[in-house]
Amino acid sequence: MPLENSLHTHLHAGQVIPAHPLALTHDGRFDEQRHRALTRYYIDAGAGGIAVAVHTTQFAIRQPSVGLLEPVLALTSETADDYAEKRSRPVLKIAGVCGGTHQAVAEAELAVTHGYHAALLSLSALRDAPVNQLVDHCRAVADVIPVFGFYLQSTIGGCRLPYTFWRRFAEIDNVVAIKMAPFNRYHTIDVVRAVCESGRADDIALYTGNDDNIVVDLLTNYQFHTPRGPVSKRIVGGLLGHWAVWTRHAVDLLDRVHAATADGAPVGSGLLTEAVSVTDANAVLFDAANDYRGCIPGIHETLLQQGLLKSTRCLDPDESLSPGQAEELERISLAYPEMDDREFIAENIDSWLA
Repeated sequence: MPLENSLHTHLHAGQVIPAHPLALTHDGRFDEQRHRALTRYYIDAGAGGIAVAVHTTQFAIRQPSVGLLEPVLALTSETADDYAEKRSRPVLKIAGVCGGTHQAVAEAELAVTHGYHAALLSLSALRDAPVNQLVDHCRAVADVIPVFGFYLQSTIGGCRLPYTFWRRFAEIDNVVAIKMAPFNRYHTIDVVRAVCESGRADDIALYTGNDDNIVVDLLTNYQFHTPRGPVSKRIVGGLLGHWAVWTRHAVDLLDRVHAATADGAPVGSGLLTEAVSVTDANAVLFDAANDYRGCIPGIHETLLQQGLLKSTRCLDPDESLSPGQAEELERISLAYPEMDDREFIAENIDSWLA
């Protein structure tokens, strides 16, 4: 099932795609009202897509004792479809898919059942597998649904994926995009070079997941000499947990980056200065000082402070902000008020909760 042409164009134009958090009540139940409100917020903020059942949604939704994978997929898809139709604009729906091949294919089939357009494919469960097995695994999922490749940093469960893997991965017909989140410039270049050398640079959209380098990733023009001659490639958008908050600012930022890079002119220093501000804010939000242990609570706390969530509860009740993280969140709120969506949320929250 290939991605339809209009969505392919939409994806390649470059979009803000937030990684959708899981809204829970104080006692750990699925808060459907607040979850719908988050989906509506992202769409009204200008996001061009939504990714759910990913790390930010909490992988534990798949545990039989939790049993939230299908309810979350269904509610997010239905809400996005209904709201995007009212707003008369496309919203790309991406479902996280993980596990061994049997599980991954089953999750891909479930995503198709609920109307998702692509799967963000995690390979963490196959961290010790050889390249041939990894490619076969990806091809099996791509036979079910268009695939969004995923290079996840090792600190939160990712595995090293060499150039040889990405070169072969790019040749899979139903691969439509790759999210690069290794938090490593060398590894990011491996992916971009592999796509450029595969001959499919025009078919595969590149998205940043490098939360430590968001703006610079988006500003950079990559160029490689290939057997077909020089090939240039840009990272056109982002699929980010960071963009689960301050989403309206993220849309404005991406618009300004696209405008600044459209004619190939040198990039002004203003965006490079802003790049540092975004990385500073992300370091706090994602709790980089503590190996990202507080990344999901940091997102929840910010959404709580902005009025979108009623609870910061995670599926693991012991998962909470790291010591000192709350104070740092206050610091970045004061330092970067231009990122804050608080007024926009206050104006619209009642309609999103309806």
